[in-house]
Amino acid sequence: MRLGLLLAAVLFATGAHSANYPCSGKKGGVERCVGEQFLCRDGSISASKRVCSNSGSSASPLISKPSAAGSNGACSCRDGQYCTGPRGGTFCYTDSGKKSYLRK
Repeated sequence: MRLGLLLAAVLFATGAHSANYPCSGKKGGVERCVGEQFLCRDGSISASKRVCSNSGSSASPLISKPSAAGSNGACSCRDGQYCTGPRGGTFCYTDSGKKSYLRK
């Protein structure tokens, strides 16, 4: 009985810890920093509230002025380029062509 409770507590703690890591799950982990944001291996930007500060690598800065919505190449998450949509949302395109919105 005690062993079962101990095992359940360890499994619960491990699952809760992994859920709080940027780019976890299907995103494949963190590839690199793009400014203060985390670029995930699937090409999207993490919605994590943590600040990506990897002082040992050359992090790409975010573009200070988002451009108007354009083609997929103009607003690539991998390049750290963002576009502004018609209703004011700031986003970039992932490798698969989906929009990844910048958190406010």
